[in-house]
Amino acid sequence: GIKTVIMDMGNVDYVDSSALGMLLVLRDKVGESKSAVRIKNPKPEVRKILEIANFDKLFTIG
Repeated sequence: GIKTVIMDMGNVDYVDSSALGMLLVLRDKVGESKSAVRIKNPKPEVRKILEIANFDKLFTIG
C-alpha cells in the first residue's frame, strides 16, 4: 500500500477549512503517522494557516 503522500503546495496561495478538512481525510486514508502525508514548499501565508491549525503536529511540513 501507499506509505507516504507528498503534497507540493508551492503554487497554493490560500487554504480554507475545506482544504484543511481534506488534508485530514487524506491522513486518515493513508495512515496517522506524522510522516504519512508530507506537505512541501508551502508559501509563508499557507504555512502560517497550517501552524495556527496545529497541522505541524499532524504532518511533516517542509
